[in-house]
Amino acid sequence: MSVLDTIVATKLDELAALRVREEALIDAAKAAGPVRDFAAALRRPDGHLAVIGECKRRSPSKGELAPNLNPAEAAQTYERGGAAAMSVLTDATYFGGSLADLEAARAATSVPVLRKDFTIDPLQIVEARGAGADAVLLIVAAIPDDGLLAELHTVAEEWGLAALVEAHAGDELDRALQIGARVIGVNSRDLTDFGEDLSVAHGLAARIPAEAVAVAESAIRSADDAARMAAAGFDAVLVGEALVRSEDAAALIGAMAGFRVGKR
Repeated sequence: MSVLDTIVATKLDELAALRVREEALIDAAKAAGPVRDFAAALRRPDGHLAVIGECKRRSPSKGELAPNLNPAEAAQTYERGGAAAMSVLTDATYFGGSLADLEAARAATSVPVLRKDFTIDPLQIVEARGAGADAVLLIVAAIPDDGLLAELHTVAEEWGLAALVEAHAGDELDRALQIGARVIGVNSRDLTDFGEDLSVAHGLAARIPAEAVAVAESAIRSADDAARMAAAGFDAVLVGEALVRSEDAAALIGAMAGFRVGKR
């Protein structure tokens, strides 16, 4: 069983507990405040690369990264450095995150916040909306059924949320395009074994339509990596490990955001 399969199995177990609270989750989602425009934030008016700063305590492949991370303080640091948006890991079992982390990060900043988790059911989107998320992650590899992938994308839009639809191979990108994804991520991490190869994003960039917002994810640890992604035509980069391990995350974001986005 791959790492992704193991995580998805855990999510299926979590859903049983989530359904018990379905009515309360719907009420919370309906009462949530205005959504911040995640997609618009990733297209900077000056034509420069947007940086999505991520709050991430640990990962299955790297272990503990920042076990004492304070999401509010991290969010403020990222915004001070010029981050266009935030990403918050909310998975507890494998990444040490929570919805409380998302709520704290969003309350501490003025930029849109992505709930980064393994979304496989519409109720998770409702839960995200109630917690204040402005966007959700849809990992194509975790959603093998085309009908469900399309449904999740539609449900996110119905609740006013952006959907970052993530692919890490050409066939997955095709599926993202088929559902009309408007924010497309290319993850250079293979979720079956968590290996990384930044050339994956570089190789798929040209296939993302110009009208879609393109986001490069994973394996971006330096200004040089960010420059490579900007030159390939990505509108934004999502950076987690490098920021939570950096002694000056704000400065690193500023350096990454200094590159103009090329054409793809």
